[in-house]
Amino acid sequence: MEKTTGSSTRAVGRWVLLGVIMLLIQVMLGGITRLTGSGLSITEWDVVRGFLPPLNERQWLEAFNRYKQSPQFRLLNSDFGLSDYKFIYLWEWFHRLWARLVAVVFVVGFVVLLKKRKLRWEMIVPLLFLFVLGALQGTIGWIMVASGLTGDAIYVEPIKLAFHFVFALVLIAFVFWYSLYLLVPREQIGRSAVLPKWTGSLLCLLFFQLLFGALMAGHKAAMAAPTWPTINGDWVPAGLSGSLPFLQNLLGNKIAVHFVHRGLAYLIFAGVVGWTVIAYRVPSGSDYFRKTRRLPALLVSVQIGLGISTLLTSPGIVPNRWVAFDWLALLHQSVGLVFVMVMVWMSFLVRSTK
Repeated sequence: MEKTTGSSTRAVGRWVLLGVIMLLIQVMLGGITRLTGSGLSITEWDVVRGFLPPLNERQWLEAFNRYKQSPQFRLLNSDFGLSDYKFIYLWEWFHRLWARLVAVVFVVGFVVLLKKRKLRWEMIVPLLFLFVLGALQGTIGWIMVASGLTGDAIYVEPIKLAFHFVFALVLIAFVFWYSLYLLVPREQIGRSAVLPKWTGSLLCLLFFQLLFGALMAGHKAAMAAPTWPTINGDWVPAGLSGSLPFLQNLLGNKIAVHFVHRGLAYLIFAGVVGWTVIAYRVPSGSDYFRKTRRLPALLVSVQIGLGISTLLTSPGIVPNRWVAFDWLALLHQSVGLVFVMVMVWMSFLVRSTK
């Protein structure tokens, strides 16, 4: 294969960046699907026929009858009519459709770029690895959905929801990093002895924070303690330690999940303040870095405000209706995603001096 030019590398980078944008939209669609209670509306996974929704009344009734066999319908939505079912079905269908479109964009783009000789050999392995990760994420998604279709489950298992969400973030971060590798000029990468360690630590904290945020969502835990700054009137709430083993209690006790999620938020806020002070003292760095180093402090402030607002509006949740809580929860998730991307950006732009 011929050696690619700089413009060819940029073409590949823009294509990979398009994938990042599509994956971010996919995660936000997943949030809407969860908030509308739509995730269990399609009770089977058909890669080919599932590309289209039901196209006539008979097909709609067949899909609805399958849903009626699920525990969610029997125990939660038994009053649903066909129009109610169509609403939740179409959100889940669109979520799955978008995942298929991501795969199509990847496969078609890969073939086209390969045919035009814009891909270097060293690009092919990481791109194929990205495809495998994407396929694995789809499999994890179905395992998550299947956990809500048996027994007396009316929602998916919170831990499987959290794993699905966090794996998506890892995938997006990896794809974003690779797009930056292809697009950002090397002269825009600065050096610092301290800042990369802070950035890495914040990314680790963000990983666990988003994990517990997903557990908050999976357990529908907001209403368990819709107060702030205390948790139901206590700084260290009663019921924090249950009778379950430590790890099961930590991941399954709604009050414990609250406590950890809030504590990590305060820790991340303090960490970002420290990070920002150091960032403004970095003697060298790229124009990209200098123009964007204020973003972490801005985003973490907005994110905490959204988290508190989401929590305080949770008593106003109305089943199967989109209310203020749902808007705030979706914004809270979306800003969290952007925050992760910004910290990956900072990690890429400022490397260790060692």
